[in-house]
Amino acid sequence: MPDIEPKLAVDTIRMLSADAVLEANSGHTGTPVALAPVAYEIFQNHLRYDPADPKWANRDRFILSVGHASMLLYSMLHVCGVKEKDGSPAVSLDDIKHFRQLGYKTPGHPESHLTAGVEVTTGPLGQGVGTSVGIAAAGKHLAAKYPDLFDYNVYVLCSDGDMMEGIGNEAASLAGHMQLDNLVWLYDDNEITIEGDTDLAFTENVADRMAAQGWNVIHIDDANDIAAVKAALENFKNTTGKPTFVNIKSKIAYGFPTMQGSHNAHAAVTDAEEIKGAKKHFGLPPDEKFYIPDGTYDHYAAGFGKRGSEAHAAWKKKLDAHADGKAIADLLDGKLPAGWDADLPTFEPDAKGMASRSSSGKVLNALAKKIPTLLGGSADLAPSNNTLLADEDGFLPGTYHGRNFHYGVREHVAMTTVNGLTLSGLRGYGATFFVFTDYCRPALRLASIMQIPSLFIFTHDSIGLGEDGPTHQPIEHLAMMRATPGVYVFRPADANEVRECYKAAMKLEHNPALMVFSRQNLPTMDADTSDAAKGAYVIGPCQGTPDVILMGTGSEVQHLMEAKATLEADGMNVRVVSMPCWELFEQQDDAYKQSVLPDEVTKRVAMEAASDFGWHRYIGPKGKAIAMQSFGESAPAGELFKHFGFTAENVVKTVKSLG
Repeated sequence: MPDIEPKLAVDTIRMLSADAVLEANSGHTGTPVALAPVAYEIFQNHLRYDPADPKWANRDRFILSVGHASMLLYSMLHVCGVKEKDGSPAVSLDDIKHFRQLGYKTPGHPESHLTAGVEVTTGPLGQGVGTSVGIAAAGKHLAAKYPDLFDYNVYVLCSDGDMMEGIGNEAASLAGHMQLDNLVWLYDDNEITIEGDTDLAFTENVADRMAAQGWNVIHIDDANDIAAVKAALENFKNTTGKPTFVNIKSKIAYGFPTMQGSHNAHAAVTDAEEIKGAKKHFGLPPDEKFYIPDGTYDHYAAGFGKRGSEAHAAWKKKLDAHADGKAIADLLDGKLPAGWDADLPTFEPDAKGMASRSSSGKVLNALAKKIPTLLGGSADLAPSNNTLLADEDGFLPGTYHGRNFHYGVREHVAMTTVNGLTLSGLRGYGATFFVFTDYCRPALRLASIMQIPSLFIFTHDSIGLGEDGPTHQPIEHLAMMRATPGVYVFRPADANEVRECYKAAMKLEHNPALMVFSRQNLPTMDADTSDAAKGAYVIGPCQGTPDVILMGTGSEVQHLMEAKATLEADGMNVRVVSMPCWELFEQQDDAYKQSVLPDEVTKRVAMEAASDFGWHRYIGPKGKAIAMQSFGESAPAGELFKHFGFTAENVVKTVKSLG
């Protein structure tokens, strides 16, 4: 097959994307058309990526943070011949012809778990740039530990929306501070948003802001100037000590007769005649849909494909020759090392006990000693969250081997960074106060959509944090997170449950875990907690069939156990069920569920210092929930629990009210 010219390769990508949007009668045409030259230069001449194995650990990463331009990425993956594990196309021409249709690998916004070659699920603006910080940080960490094996770069296409979102600023600030010089953001400065020109709401000098945050800033006047894009990327690869920001001026829907430069080109479906006009402008057959000229596939195979396959083969030889090569490969593939849970602490019964945030710190440190890929930190709250790894350095410029991250007061980018670390084969974790899931939730939700085992640690889990008052006391947050599909929410009742919950969380392969811990001390109970890994278990058994079942999580289980003793003294048969993780319990078979919560026992009381939303599935129509019906108050924790009825006495009273 004859080779084709770069211009034809670029214009083919433009119109392949446009035809897919037209066929779907849905999607975004303007940005894929405008950014095709930039994507072409990245893939064809810079990205080190083996199309036959899109998951090899030292590949360069390409992230489409401007996720609504998904057809640009799908078109590139198709013509570049990126493959699935079984050798089938990551994106076939049939997938492109069925853009945004059920059952195909070309959804409206890119999904990393669905389509090989998609590194990050994007669409909510800012998530791509936010996650890129973690992926670049992972590259720096791996390079510091294994300098002969890791040196990958991270390329990100982003937009005005990414720059406007708060997460974009958080991410830029953190990446600049970390001096992640393996990271480049290419900014589509097209001055267009859905409502109109950006000057309606956005007039700051973005390039100056990025320079102030420690970035190497490059300007390109025209996205069609491939030579300028090439020079900018060479500049990036030769820059040390700073991430690079390339400010690229473009025209949305470039080449379209009536829509070029118009905000209507953002999401409006371009009509057939407009697309024909654009094809004529680019010299392509106007009446031929999904046109791919002869030589296109060979063109990309000779550049993108050849460079990536050769780089991968050379890297594989290095890995095979490395003394720890197999262990490194296994760890980055998500395999836990042998004996990873052998030395976890066991806590003796203790009426005083300790806060679950404290036992969490002990368990986390024990895990880190066995799992070298476990790393992370807190959003400026490590002393409160107990997430600092002892005897480990900080991850800072010049000490990228460190495992303690300092995210600063940036809760959102803390969690996107965790996702980036996890997507890179590490076991990333991030921590803050539980109430600040309000700031983190987009990243938590995307971790679940991406089906990755990110670890999120939240402390100060209820009104039990006390005097800081209702602004810091989470009420609705457990319900919100439990309502998020695929997220495993753990709220353990004592130190030994903390251990068992961490063990269960570390075994997750496709789901994020939220660990929710107390500020105040919890008594360490004299109980076998091994079944905590089943999500719910009988922590307070009774003889025969119970008259009543008391159930709860976290700090409230102690009150249920105390109420059990009082009720049994009155002649009742009482079972107490601790339910640290509803999601795990729902995975158990019916026989186990019935052994814990038998249908015939309808007298049930649940207690949790949070919203009662969701508890009715377990207490049934005849049960009652002792829960928060309002926000909290500012007072010492003990007073608040009494004030809001989280006491053994109120449990007894509620049980007796059931008749």
